[in-house]
Amino acid sequence: MAQQHLDPTDPRTGSGPGSGPGSESGPKTGPRTGLTTGPTAGPVSAEALAGYLRAQATEFLRALRLHREAGAGAAASEGSVEAALALRRSARRISGSLHTFQAVLDPDWSEAMRPELAWVSGTLALEHACSARLERLLQALHRLSGTAVLPAQGPAGAGPAGGPGGPGGPARSSAPAAVAATAPATTAAPGRGSLTVGAAKAGALLDRQLTLARTRAHSTALQALGSSRFHAVADKVAVLASEVPLTPAADTADLRPPAEAARERLVDAVAALPLITAGSPYNAEALAHGLSPDPAPHPQDAPWHQVRLLLRLHRYALEVLYRAAGTAAAAEPTAAFSTSAFPTTAPAAPPPGLRLLAAGEALDRHRDASEASAAAAHAARTPRITPATAYALGVLHADQRHEVEAARYAFQRSWQKDVLGSL
Repeated sequence: MAQQHLDPTDPRTGSGPGSGPGSESGPKTGPRTGLTTGPTAGPVSAEALAGYLRAQATEFLRALRLHREAGAGAAASEGSVEAALALRRSARRISGSLHTFQAVLDPDWSEAMRPELAWVSGTLALEHACSARLERLLQALHRLSGTAVLPAQGPAGAGPAGGPGGPGGPARSSAPAAVAATAPATTAAPGRGSLTVGAAKAGALLDRQLTLARTRAHSTALQALGSSRFHAVADKVAVLASEVPLTPAADTADLRPPAEAARERLVDAVAALPLITAGSPYNAEALAHGLSPDPAPHPQDAPWHQVRLLLRLHRYALEVLYRAAGTAAAAEPTAAFSTSAFPTTAPAAPPPGLRLLAAGEALDRHRDASEASAAAAHAARTPRITPATAYALGVLHADQRHEVEAARYAFQRSWQKDVLGSL
């Protein structure tokens, strides 16, 4: 299942006030309180953004060099996977900063760069997403069957397809082999230490489908990294590492208003979420569409995915402002850390970035469980599968939907306690 990349500015995804489900029942966050736009009290010049973009562009080029040195295809290694993750991180930060602070950047250049960086990040994310989804579903199958967890396979996406950790690679622990090791004992009398026949066949089916998807994603990523389109993006990033195209008005611009606008979009999107419903340990409304024949994504998930993207944009905007605060701290540390972001009455409190990180992790778990449930539902629609296999996939789908609700509950607790209570 491909990851969906939503436009943070698209009003159809519930980023505006009063949009999305539960806009009437969700608790409001008050008049723009609860999140801080940065640790600086004075204006933040565009030079902070220029320095941040140069640093991220340098990181992008470094990761690209490491990826080429590590190799790809059959010669791929864990280093190439880490380099691909670094490429994605820097591409997301550059693209997010171009979106938030577009008023101080050359509009033509910014509008041309953002979709290209999103393409790079999205293409490189597909292979890792398939690996993580397969590992998550197989572990859930074993957990639901009362068996021990799967044998250690290394981190998700520890190697591209065809290499160590990839399909056909010697270092990868094959999921069908792990399932087959327990399947024979289930034909006579399934016990607490072995998978049922339906669960074993469900695991084999998921492995075939997601491994095929991962192989295709790996081939797509290799083609993308060798394409003229990617080389054009890399050339533009190389120029960005030395020269940031700012507008003439950037000399007198303040970065705090754009960062505040990113924060407001996040607060409005969270206010539209059904946080009261998510505050309940069991959300029966989430199962209302559980048996729907419509293969479209779950209707409740899109606003939460949108909040995840807006939270990421807010974090990136804070990173830019913190860069300015770090420069000021080098000259006058006391002044840089005496604002509301670091209250002097509670010096032991974690910085806002750490508080937002906990909420972001809950939304990441929400996204992973949502896409895993969709993969289980997709596998259950496979023609001519046995009733036992379909039943196992149905239980797996319901389990992942419960994981979705658990992640929403965790986000609700983190948002109300850590983020809104931080000031």
